[in-house]
Amino acid sequence: MKNCLSFDDVLLVPKFSEVFSRKEISLENKLGSELLNIPIISSPMDTVTEDEMVVAMNNSGGTGIIHRYNSVRDQASLVKNCGNAKVGAAIGVSGDYLDRAKAVLDNGANFLCVDIAHGHHALMRYALETLRNTFGNDIHIMAGNVATREGYEDLAKWGANSVRVGIGGGSICSTRIQTGHGMPTLQSVINCSESELSGEIPIIADGGIKNSGDIVKALAAGADFVMLGSLLAGTKESPGGVYHENGETFKVYRGMASKDAQISWRGHTSSIEGVTSTVPFKGPVRAVLEELCTGIKSGLSYSGCTSISQFQASNSFVGQTSAGAMESNTHILFRNKR
Repeated sequence: MKNCLSFDDVLLVPKFSEVFSRKEISLENKLGSELLNIPIISSPMDTVTEDEMVVAMNNSGGTGIIHRYNSVRDQASLVKNCGNAKVGAAIGVSGDYLDRAKAVLDNGANFLCVDIAHGHHALMRYALETLRNTFGNDIHIMAGNVATREGYEDLAKWGANSVRVGIGGGSICSTRIQTGHGMPTLQSVINCSESELSGEIPIIADGGIKNSGDIVKALAAGADFVMLGSLLAGTKESPGGVYHENGETFKVYRGMASKDAQISWRGHTSSIEGVTSTVPFKGPVRAVLEELCTGIKSGLSYSGCTSISQFQASNSFVGQTSAGAMESNTHILFRNKR
């Protein structure tokens, strides 16, 4: 049995650096023909990404994917509201997915995201082949999620231009508990990055990312982008209203396989593989992204790198024990009070 690595199992080794300022560091990366200034994409969840989030993500140099948990008309309208923003739109693999794809493309979507929980599936193969036959090869199609190199390579072979990697690692995802299946996202990224397709088919690390340090580790492992849900939830631009309790302000954040989400968008439940929670209100997403990107740039500087591609070619991981992980966290609060 092979052991798998999660984000807290590893650290990056600091190296000699001649980076004198974070201003020297570029976080640019290409998603197909689109150049993004930061390697962050907001997740297609109904409590994370609608039109306001996409506009805010663009203003900070990233992009977002409009979720599919609404009517075709509503989703197309949300895409249209983004104006000239770079925007993706999520679709499924059955039912109205072709109508949904046509509607969002007609209204300005820059790319499609075939969005299902278990992407290494015959329905994904059929959907990708059908989308290519219907819309041709010019449109960028992101697909996922997968956990293995085999899944990554198969989706690319079936027609995906980029692949979401990670199963069961989301903060509100209970897939691993309900099904016993999944892999730590970092290990999945490492395995996929060993493919000969890595560099040609962008890898989007999706799930289990808790902070900027995890983003740095994902990029070091071979991810070209990260997809964020919980870190962007609770911001001003995330869908849903704020509510107040005990003098504090919150917003709802829920997994799309949660009971609440399933009932909301299709009127019934099947396998429940997510939960509904709340997160503190965080204010504008711009401030969240600025803090994350400051941390990412600091991470690259510790390896003496000024670009993501340079960083991926020159970093090295070491493992850490549970004691090391505790030492890695701020731990003054763990001391006994006197």
